[in-house]
Amino acid sequence: MRFPLAPTAKIVRHIVTNKLKGNRKFAMVLQLEPLHTCNLTCTGCGRIREYSTSMKDMVPLEQCLAAADECDAPMISVCGGEPLIYPKIEELVAGLHEQGRMVYICTNGVFMRRKMREYMAACYTPAMEEALRQLVSEELVNEKEATTIRLSDAIARQKIVIKPSKWHYWNVHVDGLEFTHDLIVEREGVFKECILAIKMAKILGYQVATNTTVYRETDVQELEDMFKFLSSLGVDGHTISPGYDYDAAKKDMVKRLGKDPADFFITRDMTRAKFKDIQRWGDMFTIFGTPGYLEFLAGKRELACSAWAVPTYNVRGWKAPCYVMTEAHHPTYQDMLSKVNWDKFGVDAKGCGRDSRCENCMMHSGFEPSAALSNSPRDSWVNFKYNFGSRPPPYPASAELTRTAYNGDTIGKGHLAEAKAAVSREFSGSKSAFARNGNAIPHATGHDHPSETETSGGGCSTGPANDQLADLKAKIAAAKMTEIQPK
Repeated sequence: MRFPLAPTAKIVRHIVTNKLKGNRKFAMVLQLEPLHTCNLTCTGCGRIREYSTSMKDMVPLEQCLAAADECDAPMISVCGGEPLIYPKIEELVAGLHEQGRMVYICTNGVFMRRKMREYMAACYTPAMEEALRQLVSEELVNEKEATTIRLSDAIARQKIVIKPSKWHYWNVHVDGLEFTHDLIVEREGVFKECILAIKMAKILGYQVATNTTVYRETDVQELEDMFKFLSSLGVDGHTISPGYDYDAAKKDMVKRLGKDPADFFITRDMTRAKFKDIQRWGDMFTIFGTPGYLEFLAGKRELACSAWAVPTYNVRGWKAPCYVMTEAHHPTYQDMLSKVNWDKFGVDAKGCGRDSRCENCMMHSGFEPSAALSNSPRDSWVNFKYNFGSRPPPYPASAELTRTAYNGDTIGKGHLAEAKAAVSREFSGSKSAFARNGNAIPHATGHDHPSETETSGGGCSTGPANDQLADLKAKIAAAKMTEIQPK
């Protein structure tokens, strides 16, 4: 079948139970944001600005678990911010599993390999040796790390870790192939680290999904090539959603980057044009979504918004009315359900915006539940066939597919290539008081391919070279992406 039986059965039971109880509004997926701290500053992310005054705040572990228990959603999407920065992430995942919930960790992938090495160190036995050797041979783990895993001490073995489970997915953010993805996350080398992490996860037996947001400049053929490449790696499924111009993201676009949001986000008509092949992709790849939502994206039907089914809980409480719009934060889920005038927001079943801010929204978090909870006999039958139908086979791997994927930093055509060359020319021969032994200014040249550690920090260096690099980066990132021919 397309999706694992146990989680599918759990979700069906949840829907049937609530409908039999006469509950008109209930949670399907909880978007749990234990923190908004992140190691990246992705273009189009409104969290950077909306929660700028609480970036360092965190929801206590007990409060996170209480929120999940309160709304009783069968699926928890742990997001943020970067959830793997949360100090109690392992305890949170373990606690959610103890409650019987499916957990998706929505991550940018940079810290995934570290967390999986911790799992191996805590659980190492000789039976793991074959997988460890494969990881070393594919340069996903180095020899020093492998030795540390084999000789792990009592502290490492007692650590709570995130283990492979049918109730757990790594949900990795991938917004395109290498050039595009690194451009959107505003740092080179992140795509490469994501792929390394995905490969390691599959060798160790984890379930892996990806999530992709589509923008105005997103090339449709590139999306299909991305799905082919990810499928060839054994990725278990994909979530895809259009990026629209919600308030917090627009403000960040203008104030932080000095860009016009109209040049980046997409309208409803653009969404339908971009997603016209989404149903074909649903046949080719394991797209996490109902047939009704795919039809909606392709412009073949309308759906009303059901934002109440995918509530968001964060450092300020229950965010209303939805994941991207904020009218208020409520102390409880039931308080939010009862006090929000849901008829004021979203779009109606004819596609008419009830609020001007909702006119272009076709996001997964708002409309997927409407398709999943439909009482239409036709929708019920189509959903059943889709969920219990055969899983699309992995797309065949090939050298050509890999060359297509690594079209940026790997071949020296990353979005900072021009900036690096300019800085290198500008400061060739310059010395830095901050560099070891008075060597040339750091990061002006070299280190084109940052490691997991190098991509993990935001960087606080100041000085003429870094200022110049930042200025050039902003100018080049705003320019139209040129066609890149793989070697």
